[in-house]
Amino acid sequence: MSEKVTILQVAERAGVSQSAVSRFFTPGASVSKKTADKVRLAAEDLGYRPNVLARAMASGRSRIIGLVVAYLENYFYPEALEKLSTALQAKGYHVLVFMASQTAGNIDQVMEEILDHQVDGIILASVAMSSDISARCQQLGVPVVLFNRAQDIEGIAAVTSDNRAGGRRVAEFLMAGGHQRIAYIAGWEGASTQRDREAAFRETLSGAGRDLFARAVGNFSVEQAEQAARDMFSVASGERPDAVFVANDHMAFAVMDVLRFELGLRIPEDVSVVGYDDVPPAAWRAYNLTTIRQRANLMVAETVRAMFEQIDTPDTASPCHVQIEAPLILRGSARIPDDWPTEG
Repeated sequence: MSEKVTILQVAERAGVSQSAVSRFFTPGASVSKKTADKVRLAAEDLGYRPNVLARAMASGRSRIIGLVVAYLENYFYPEALEKLSTALQAKGYHVLVFMASQTAGNIDQVMEEILDHQVDGIILASVAMSSDISARCQQLGVPVVLFNRAQDIEGIAAVTSDNRAGGRRVAEFLMAGGHQRIAYIAGWEGASTQRDREAAFRETLSGAGRDLFARAVGNFSVEQAEQAARDMFSVASGERPDAVFVANDHMAFAVMDVLRFELGLRIPEDVSVVGYDDVPPAAWRAYNLTTIRQRANLMVAETVRAMFEQIDTPDTASPCHVQIEAPLILRGSARIPDDWPTEG
């Protein structure tokens, strides 16, 4: 078995100092192109690879960010997580992904496991956590950022779209389109995103003297959204809604399929459908879904900014809730009012 190549051997082969070699292999460190070229060639010739764990122990940082994901069925999350991983890797950090189920109540258990890995920070994607775990993270100096979820816990940063503004915009849009029987299909009711979208939607209807015509819960699940649509739009239910706001696109696609292929309803002639997220299939001709756009690029950028503000300047960082503007994207699944402005 060949002996392990050391940083000293690389420095001697390159004709530079050990500190220069160390800087070359440290993300973000400054090193001249001439020195970098020498170190790169020497390392390749000798087959040298830096000991990431040893460097982490020496620096006190693991350069690992724990990323907790609740579910990946929704098209929004694979795209957003890819962007998050890319942005973190560009800063020289590795991403450790953990799966969790918000409804199964295993978040605290997963968080304990993440903390055991000595991560430098934690990003929770559409996952909330208990105040006890929050306090422990703060005690250990491990910053936490919530992505697409918000909680009223002091010291925890959160990045979401402006869910209330989005819900309000959909209500205004459907009323302007002349709809009289406006319905809503909710997501998981424990989610702040669901809560804020529905609250603003209903408040806007109420402010115009209108009541919600019908409501069902889809729990961000395709199967439950399908059943919600059957219950809400079946002949046995009596007069049907003429418009429905669905809490996310993932459920909206399922609702549209039931309306068209099971119940024989035309979209938007018989019923207008509006979603939330603007995932790629929303633009497919099969759905052509009018929806609120979550700007994943901006949400990711703000999440990474909030994370490294806490990692790099923990004494001055002030975690807050950042809300990204979410425009209404007009397509063919809903009646478009005359002179309605194009957004986005």
